Amino acid sequence: MLRNINQPRLCDEKRLALKNMINNIVEATTIKGKYKGEDVLIPPVPMIPTDLPFDFKRLQFPVRLAFAMTINKSQGQSLEVCGINLEFPFNQKALN
Repeated sequence: MLRNINQPRLCDEKRLALKNMINNIVEATTIKGKYKGEDVLIPPVPMIPTDLPFDFKRLQFPVRLAFAMTINKSQGQSLEVCGINLEFPFNQKALN
């Protein structure tokens, strides 16, 4: 969690396990602390930047990735749902 939504259940640095993404809601389970195992729904939060010369508002989920897996380690894995970033899948040394 990057923002306090519902203290003390959904506050900064809360660790969650993503269960499902439904339209505009993230469904997750708390994995640590007093409310461990409790399912929570996280709505998108309006983000309004103040360091730009023009005004705009966007909706963003107040969460960030905590664990990731490399392409090599993911080989042979069976996953029902997976998000993949293939922006830079190879480096120069891998092509030689």
